[in-house]
Amino acid sequence: MRDTLTVILAGGRGSRLEPLTRDRAKPAVPFGGLYRIVDFVLSNCLNSGMRRMLLLTQYKAQSLDRHIHLAWRNYFCRELGEFIDVVPPQQRIDDNWYQGTADAVYQNIYAIEREQPEDVVVLAGDHIYKMNYKTMVDFHRDRDADITIGALRVRCEDAKQFGVMQVDPDGQLMGFQEKPDQPIPTPEDPEVCLASMGIYVFKARFLYERLCDDATQPDSAHDFGKNIIPDAISNSRVFAFPFLDENRKDSVTPHVGADAYWRDVGTIDAYYEANMDLIGVDPQLNLYDQAWPMRSFQPMLPPPKFVFGSEGHSSRKGEALDSIVCQGAIISGGRVARSIIGAGCRVNSYASVEDSILFDHVDVGRHCKLRRVIVDKGVNIPQGTEIGFDPAADAARGFTVTESGLVVIARGEVIPAETMV
Repeated sequence: MRDTLTVILAGGRGSRLEPLTRDRAKPAVPFGGLYRIVDFVLSNCLNSGMRRMLLLTQYKAQSLDRHIHLAWRNYFCRELGEFIDVVPPQQRIDDNWYQGTADAVYQNIYAIEREQPEDVVVLAGDHIYKMNYKTMVDFHRDRDADITIGALRVRCEDAKQFGVMQVDPDGQLMGFQEKPDQPIPTPEDPEVCLASMGIYVFKARFLYERLCDDATQPDSAHDFGKNIIPDAISNSRVFAFPFLDENRKDSVTPHVGADAYWRDVGTIDAYYEANMDLIGVDPQLNLYDQAWPMRSFQPMLPPPKFVFGSEGHSSRKGEALDSIVCQGAIISGGRVARSIIGAGCRVNSYASVEDSILFDHVDVGRHCKLRRVIVDKGVNIPQGTEIGFDPAADAARGFTVTESGLVVIARGEVIPAETMV
């Protein structure tokens, strides 16, 4: 894979994830207690043998840049031609921010050309899944493709948010529609569409030519899905690569629905559901797979601790059921159920945390009750506070409340003692 360069688009604003993206880019949002969203695509790259990466940032990139420095720099040796370079917008070509996915790559075309790759892999840094990109690159080269697109089979009712592809029996694209109102189903199943995952492999020379041509088009959105892919179908070799889930690649069933785990965590509710997927008895996304490890920054903290469980303290027992509890957390006489507890958190006596996500260093006071709540880093919940039981009251306090009743407490939120019950 030394003749392949990976470009990761990690500049997303993530406005639908606010307030979690108020101070950080979407790929830098914590996920699963220990990780950031971007760790999944980076782990896939490392496990696939791809060790030459450009990470293109844009909005609120400081948190993401710091995480890459802490978690990922040591995996690469510059002397051996390995690197992960964080590349902010440099306005080398014009004075604009990135206008679209294709424009983001175009504005960094000099950095890509300098590495002289044979193929360029373009990935989004804000999706949750496991995938071996080497298999896709091999597929791309075997078919002498100009572009290969990662393809996911989704239900037609969910396909309106994707690019939808039609392919011939060999997998070559015959049609492509970006976010269509009426998605075209596959011939073999009228309820399923073939959707683009936003994962591309390009012949490097072909990519340069198409990007330079697209940059001269004043009416273009400068986007891969809206412009580059549809324009290439009629006169180039464009193929769809069926997504192979690394957790389920040996399954005898087709990779449809639950069999192929891929999540776009673009909204608060989608983000919450993807986190909750992790705490199942047999989760679709296996974080404990030693053959395909997920990597991240490991803070120097002690193991989690559960106290007041001995005889004589039966009324206050520190316990966590069906939950993920990260290092440094102390469940001090409180009860946690179906939740994700970040590093350095504390759940104090008689408190109850259910169906919730606590980011790092959250302190939950005595007698608190939290249900279906996401709490950002470092928030102190005063004792006796109840959140997640009355959506109108939670909204009146200034918390973000989704249509499903999920409550989000932003980083730096100060919850006054008057909310005590």
